[in-house]
Amino acid sequence: MVVLDPITLDQLRMLAAVVDSGSFSAAARKLGRVQSAVSTAMANLESQLGVVVWDRTHRVATLTREGEAVLGMARRVLGEVDALRRLAAGMVRGVEASVALCVDAIFPTAALIEMARGFAREFPAVDLRVDVQTLSAVATRVVDGSATLGVATPLATAPSLERRALAPIRMVPVVAARHPLAKLRGPIARDVFEQYVQIVLAERATSGVPDQAVLSTRTWRVDDLHTKHAMLRAGLGWGNLPEHLVRRDLERKRLIELRPAEWARDEHLLRLAVIYRRAATLGPAHRWIVDQLVELCAKQARGT
Repeated sequence: MVVLDPITLDQLRMLAAVVDSGSFSAAARKLGRVQSAVSTAMANLESQLGVVVWDRTHRVATLTREGEAVLGMARRVLGEVDALRRLAAGMVRGVEASVALCVDAIFPTAALIEMARGFAREFPAVDLRVDVQTLSAVATRVVDGSATLGVATPLATAPSLERRALAPIRMVPVVAARHPLAKLRGPIARDVFEQYVQIVLAERATSGVPDQAVLSTRTWRVDDLHTKHAMLRAGLGWGNLPEHLVRRDLERKRLIELRPAEWARDEHLLRLAVIYRRAATLGPAHRWIVDQLVELCAKQARGT
């Protein structure tokens, strides 16, 4: 019967070191050990596993087919052990086990991805859950505890929440280049807009905030920002979209910016904010995310 208990992490690290270094002697130098110690460790590993790991018929030992399989499993074991050590070290420093982030759909996706990429490097042992909602739903998630951080518009408010301001997101009224409104130049009166469908991002819940920035008497309501974007590009109506989302469409003339006479150019600046429960104590991972969101949101707002 094969007994696996005597296998040690030291043996597995030596196995990986021999493969990475190219030989027993190179691994010994890398590890600061004598070559005989490495050779003995490999012989003991083979004995304990009951399989031949090394083909020693050549001048430089190479892995057998079984050895390749053992190496793959050894690397996974070593990776899990390293992750366990990072987790324990993080716990000593007060690092959280997980972060649940809920962001409003108008938050720049590129900034969110860049934040997540950096988070994976900084906190490899911390789980991250990201939820995308609209309007008041973000605050609801944070208040009920299903999210520990939120990124919300001023419409998402609750007395129990703290806020940290992010860069403002400019909402741009746009229409497809082939739409009749695209042919109009200069300020456009409200009675002109009333003749056309306005596509509006609306609350999913009936108890949420009312529709915002509506000029048309005819509205199509959607609860998904990307669906709204697609409908506007298809020429099905006009509506507001975040500047960062339509920047390329405007540059390529797929969408045309409109000038409602009732609105100043920057009338619909939405100043996003990171929100969290007032009673919450933010650990290192949460604080890192807050700082990154502030920086990356400003970068996206500048278009850099």
